[in-house]
Amino acid sequence: MENDARALTVKMVVTGPFNAGKTEFIQTVSEIDVVSTERKISSDAERVKETTTVAMDFGRITVDDSLVLYLFGTPGQKRFDFMWEILSEGMLGFIVMVDSTRPETFQEARNIMEAFRAFSPTPYVVAASKQDLPDAWEVEDLRVALRLDEGVPMLPCISTDKEAVKTVLLQLLENILIELEH
Repeated sequence: MENDARALTVKMVVTGPFNAGKTEFIQTVSEIDVVSTERKISSDAERVKETTTVAMDFGRITVDDSLVLYLFGTPGQKRFDFMWEILSEGMLGFIVMVDSTRPETFQEARNIMEAFRAFSPTPYVVAASKQDLPDAWEVEDLRVALRLDEGVPMLPCISTDKEAVKTVLLQLLENILIELEH
């Protein structure tokens, strides 16, 4: 946690596989226009959407006069994974977004989670995204598939739902504050 003249700042990273909802997550709650590095998708295999993050997303949330959250979203495509370690520098916690409708990405999500834990042993939470879709896995089934310990917070999430996004952020913030007290 850094202390500037006005408020404490907390850096959080939002990561996960391609098309898990990271950019939408940040756009949903950011109080500023999100700094985005979206580019058109060039690969037919990844053309499930029009654009993808190639470097990072950045958003900000002022909790109150004494606390500001900085959100950094990572690119999800493997070819941009060199950005992960750069973006993890100085983070106090991270969120792993897992697309609940795409079991073929669960192992990749687990690999990303392990990579970020290796970068920094900070608190983290897992967000089961796209819970509004009919083929979404139940959160507890997803926990088993990801082989997550019961102690790892795993929350249902819809990246476009401000309350769901706030719930995930508050869980991570609470874990960060507990960690800082010890």
